[in-house]
Amino acid sequence: MTAERPLSPWDLPADHPGVSFLTGPTAQFALARDPRFSYSLYVPKGHGPDSPPRPLVIAVHGTRRRAETLRNAFAEFAERQGCVVLVPLFPAGITGPNDVDSYKLLSPAGFRADETLLAMVEEAAARWHVRTNRFHLHGFSGGGQFAHRFAYLHPDRLASLSVGAPGRVTLLDPTRTWWHGTSDAKEQFGIEVDPGALRGLPVQLVIGENDTGSAELAPPDARGPAPAGSNRIERIHALHANWREHGIDARLDTVPDTAHDHFAVLPTVQRFLAACLAR
Repeated sequence: MTAERPLSPWDLPADHPGVSFLTGPTAQFALARDPRFSYSLYVPKGHGPDSPPRPLVIAVHGTRRRAETLRNAFAEFAERQGCVVLVPLFPAGITGPNDVDSYKLLSPAGFRADETLLAMVEEAAARWHVRTNRFHLHGFSGGGQFAHRFAYLHPDRLASLSVGAPGRVTLLDPTRTWWHGTSDAKEQFGIEVDPGALRGLPVQLVIGENDTGSAELAPPDARGPAPAGSNRIERIHALHANWREHGIDARLDTVPDTAHDHFAVLPTVQRFLAACLAR
């Protein structure tokens, strides 16, 4: 690993060509700790080292991994809200040639996707002057799977949480093992899941009104179907009910005339995030 210090945009003269790769929509950066993974950001043009560190919003892609498109969809939002947006890329094929799901489940048998994201946050902070103690996390579809499981393991790192249309949900259930429940989270991750740590956190669950298809849902595993419904609508309602039972005051936003479409629900997501940033 190189010992070279990462350059910030304000380390360079204003007319240096490198500034364009470090502000606005940035280049894709390999994670120094593990270059199999990478991330890009949207950095507001007025950001500099003399103001307080900017709030950080993280948006996690779905199975098709449209990370750059997702980053660009947050450009106007980042400029308007004065936040830095980070979008990780978890490539397919990490734990095997047909792997598309490991990051969603946090992959205790492979790599720790949650720790990978936290390493990205720390690396970004060294270059872009962002707030790292707590950040705003959003994910949709596969990213929604990642986001709510990350929240179980690291609630203390979150300023808000937005979970969109997860195809599989992990319920707060001490009688079922991961990923269906949370009984063995301590064994799998070294972290005891504490529902109380999520109480008081601003939480959004969001889904399209017509997101009832099941063609792209993963087949049940050897333990049988998850007890949370046959489509994403049923599953997000089951997660909502489960969280409310544990005192987690999550809102459930259903977007009219919308199916399984990340970019169609983004305006609703961004309104939620803007309200959280305003706090």
